[in-house]
Amino acid sequence: MTRAQTPKPQPEAPRRRGLMLILSSPSGAGKSTLTRALKEDNRQDLLLSISVTTREKRPSEVNNVHYTFISEADFGVMRDRGELIEWAEVHGNFYGTPLKPIEAALAAGQDVLFDIDYQGTRQIVQRMRADTVTVFILPPSMAELKNRLDRRAEDSDAVIAKRLTNARTEIARWVDYDYVLINDNLDRTYDELRSILAAERLKRERQTGLGAFVDALLAEG
Repeated sequence: MTRAQTPKPQPEAPRRRGLMLILSSPSGAGKSTLTRALKEDNRQDLLLSISVTTREKRPSEVNNVHYTFISEADFGVMRDRGELIEWAEVHGNFYGTPLKPIEAALAAGQDVLFDIDYQGTRQIVQRMRADTVTVFILPPSMAELKNRLDRRAEDSDAVIAKRLTNARTEIARWVDYDYVLINDNLDRTYDELRSILAAERLKRERQTGLGAFVDALLAEG
């Protein structure tokens, strides 16, 4: 009777460290809508980074869902203790991202989605470049950008005027991003974002166990 051979162990599939997908745009260009679509698409398996902010909550926003709304004093404490991976002052308000939950997610292989401005993006890239994928969303025109802000009907005329002025400064930062998309069609822009995410997840550098997998593969007799 021939003894059954013990099957040889198969090479362990390579693991992947999580990545940070960062979306930026001037206010009204569509990044929040695209962020929400990515987060609600269960196939993408993205954890949304919740920023802390000193800005007043808009009527349509929910605390700890859209942002965590805190006082300027509390924000200062977090910043001074080094508890923020990035922070910025935008339109007279402070925004920042807590570091500890982001690092824990990446180490566990969880991808994290960010909806932040160019100042915050620059800080994250400087600190954790290998983990970041940055995408800038452009409006099709300045006229359409104004129309979108007007239709939102959540800001005063003075605030809208300030946002349009700041938009020109923000748009000039497009050259600092890995990818730039013109959001003239929301469905197409969303499809392009999904393609970017799929390709970035497959990059060789992100497969942290790939070397060991290949060694085990070649060692098979």
